[in-house]
Amino acid sequence: MEKKYFFFDIDGTLTDRSTGKIVPSAREALDRLEANGHFVAIATGRAHYKARKFTEANGFKNMVCCGGNGCVINNELVENIPLDKEGCLQIIHQSEELGYGWCVALDDTKDVYMTDDKFLRQVGKRKEPTRYIIDNMLDIDSVDAIYKIYVAIPKEEEEKLTKKELIGHLRFEPEYLMFQPDNKRGGIVKMMEYLGADIKNVVVFGDDYNDMDMFCKDWFSIAMGNGCQDLKDVASYVTDTNVNDGIKKACEHFEWI
Repeated sequence: MEKKYFFFDIDGTLTDRSTGKIVPSAREALDRLEANGHFVAIATGRAHYKARKFTEANGFKNMVCCGGNGCVINNELVENIPLDKEGCLQIIHQSEELGYGWCVALDDTKDVYMTDDKFLRQVGKRKEPTRYIIDNMLDIDSVDAIYKIYVAIPKEEEEKLTKKELIGHLRFEPEYLMFQPDNKRGGIVKMMEYLGADIKNVVVFGDDYNDMDMFCKDWFSIAMGNGCQDLKDVASYVTDTNVNDGIKKACEHFEWI
């Protein structure tokens, strides 16, 4: 059997969104894949520090994280590339000119930094565990690296922030825009280079819009039955829903297990 390299999104693909736990049949399928000599990894937009909690709790050794900018092989962080600093600064300074608060992640932790409390006044605290550090002496132009930016711009006013296209961005909440890497495909390519393996043997599983980037023609892509229609439209194959054994069924269908 030819060795395959499997990359799985977490939420809504591996895990049941109602419980946050890996679907039991998916866990079984992954164990059988590894027993058959295949490579298994996570592909997630989560920051490394946050994704590591999931991988350690569930026994994963490999992952593409940080939206593609982070790479972990055999539990070792091989790289964690920050955002383009010049693009970040343009977004931050335009946000200030428009009167929107912002905060930034400057390292691989839950800490975010800001020069005042404007973001908190305009948005409130994020749902994600976050430690807010207000430092009115912070010179954002002189920081070494920026890994994420959060801008308190509501969805209906987003077009005012014309610099937003300089950095990949997502909106999970209507009150603020999040800037982070959106390049899972690039992260997978980089990992395959580290492994010295052919990308034609990659298989990806996903369910949502943030997986669109890794659903490309370079390899085989499988959309979950509970996934968004746009992802299904570009998938190589659509399986059952994740909670109805979709991962296991796909792996059995293609005789990987």
